[in-house]
Amino acid sequence: MSQLPQPVRRAQPQPGNVADEYDDGPVTFRPASKDGQKARFSLQGPSGSGKTWTGLQIAAGFAEGQRFAVIDTERNAATLYVNDIQGGFDHFPMRRYNPRGLIKALAAAAQAGYPVVMVDSLTHFWKGADGTLDQVSQVADSKYRGNTFAAWKDGGEIQDDMVEALMSYPGHVVATMRSSEKWVLENGSKTPVSKGLLAEQRKGIEFEFGVAAELNRHNQLRFIKSRCPAFRGLELDQPDGAVDIAKPYLDWLRAGAKDIDTVAWVDAVGSATATPDSLLALYREVEAASALATPLMHPDTGQPTSLGAYIKERGQALKNAQ
Repeated sequence: MSQLPQPVRRAQPQPGNVADEYDDGPVTFRPASKDGQKARFSLQGPSGSGKTWTGLQIAAGFAEGQRFAVIDTERNAATLYVNDIQGGFDHFPMRRYNPRGLIKALAAAAQAGYPVVMVDSLTHFWKGADGTLDQVSQVADSKYRGNTFAAWKDGGEIQDDMVEALMSYPGHVVATMRSSEKWVLENGSKTPVSKGLLAEQRKGIEFEFGVAAELNRHNQLRFIKSRCPAFRGLELDQPDGAVDIAKPYLDWLRAGAKDIDTVAWVDAVGSATATPDSLLALYREVEAASALATPLMHPDTGQPTSLGAYIKERGQALKNAQ
């Protein structure tokens, strides 16, 4: 099993350092808008509830006839529906679940320009082979003398980096998660009482998404969190993901909003006319759009990085050249 890579520790900014220019920016309030906002949808449920099928329908609805990307940890389950999904999709199977591997796959999907990426399922990157729990166990043994609590300093960082990359993908995101039923004993009773479904991922991860829903074994969907007013308190029986979910979600996101092209940002960073000042201004623009963690493949190294890191690297290089 691969061990958790050592985190990159940034040097403390020194007076006059480029890091100060980027990391210690002004506090600037701007008129609020939904410009550039993308769908972030999580779907959890037990085995047999229809997560993969419903998730594919939702992703196809978001893609609006274009091909989308599926990152598959469910032994190619998504490919069973390849002839049933409008527009079609491209597929990347994974067998090891280091969260950094998901970051790389997201960067590759962004570079390829997929308007939607679906992760089926996000659970494996938590509790599968090389997932976060596995990484914490390994680093506890190798670095902290078996102290799992201390190892979460490293494991939490890799988990957080994965979530940031997922939430910053420059397109729509659909993520499925396995769930199990929570049973508790109440008031001294010997009969357990069901307290609903719990996602098999880090506690509370569903609330990172704009809309979170759960499916039961009868393919009945219940929204457990929604920023979109159309879904609040709504329950759907055997939902059509494209019609019942993707369309109203997109309609709400696009009302009074304009799209943002992240490709233009990447091109501006690598432009021959870029200057330290222009890159600092671009960094502020990307920062205001909450897009610094946007995953991408580095144009020179071919390794996964983030848009914010790429801008800072290029700005430093240009400043050094001066």
